[in-house]
Amino acid sequence: MEFVILAVVIALVAVGAISGLVVSSRKKKQLPPTAPPSTPTITAPPAEPQVGEDAAETAQEPRRTIEEVGLPEAPATPVVIEEPVVEAPALDVPEPTAGRLVRLRARLARSQNSLGKGLLTLLSREHLDEDTWEEIEDTLLTADVGVAPTQELVDRLRERVKVLGTRTPDELRTLLREELLTLLNPDFDREVRTEGGETVPGVVMVVGVNGTGKTTTTGKLARVLVADGKSVVLGAADTFRAAAADQLQTWGERVGARTVRGPEGGDPASIAFDAVKEGIAEGADVVLIDTAGRLHTKTGLMDELGKVKRVVEKHGPLDEILLVLDATTGQNGLVQARVFAEVVDVTGIVLTKLDGTAKGGIVIAVQRELGVPVKLVGLGEGADDLAPFEPEAFVDALIGD
Repeated sequence: MEFVILAVVIALVAVGAISGLVVSSRKKKQLPPTAPPSTPTITAPPAEPQVGEDAAETAQEPRRTIEEVGLPEAPATPVVIEEPVVEAPALDVPEPTAGRLVRLRARLARSQNSLGKGLLTLLSREHLDEDTWEEIEDTLLTADVGVAPTQELVDRLRERVKVLGTRTPDELRTLLREELLTLLNPDFDREVRTEGGETVPGVVMVVGVNGTGKTTTTGKLARVLVADGKSVVLGAADTFRAAAADQLQTWGERVGARTVRGPEGGDPASIAFDAVKEGIAEGADVVLIDTAGRLHTKTGLMDELGKVKRVVEKHGPLDEILLVLDATTGQNGLVQARVFAEVVDVTGIVLTKLDGTAKGGIVIAVQRELGVPVKLVGLGEGADDLAPFEPEAFVDALIGD
């Protein structure tokens, strides 16, 4: 019996041992293989530089030449880009105004002396009958002298020729010259007033119908004033005609005059007001205001021109209101002159294109119509072809030497 119990115990111990081995074997299969520890790699610090024989022993690499190593690149030199110097455009030097009309006399005479020569030829006839005097009247009317001035001149010529008796060419020329000068009223004050006040520059407003050369005349007048030593500010109040402001600004830049302008279609009165304001701020001598070319048949536009005048006068009184007329329009120009004179107080007249197909008599007619003097005349397309009107030089050009 004891033997049996002992055998059972031994069997149980054997079974337990075998089970433990199986479980241990299974656990070993499930566990990942463990890598053997690796020896860390230790990087030695760089050897300190040696001198003498020790250096040769400790050198890790053979010595290289400068050519092999190469020099370090020099830092790039900064490139300085110089901006081009933009030189200001050279300003024009306008011709002196003194004696301009005398210098332009030959040009005026080429197109105007038919009037003077025609009158001298008629007056030189041996017998001055009624038919001859009628021809003299027709010659004057054709030259746009006007009905009333023509009648006045013929009556005076008749009287003086009758008293004179004999009529040599020189006597007739002297007689005709004197009578034409009388019609031109040499006592008129033809100076363009630009003096202004102590704190306000002289202000000149330029008016006229489209196509008379008004903007060009304003630019040329700036040249006249600069030639006389005055500083000028231009007001581009013609906001309705395309490129009018650009045109005026170009004229101003040529002589160093600044242009005050606004948007196309802007309020002309506001621009005119600002131009005078700028002229005061800059201490300018003169402000020239170019207005829109009002059609004299459009009442609303003419009323607006009156508004420009009233607004500008808030700074002070206007020194001049110059009416620009195209001399080639003849009697039609007189109609325009009447309407403008009713809206603004015209103080002087500028006759343009007097060297073209114009008749010289328009000078007499327009002065008689408005009772104001012709102050300036345009004798061509050149920048300095605007001249102060000089009655004696004008008459001399009409009748020739």
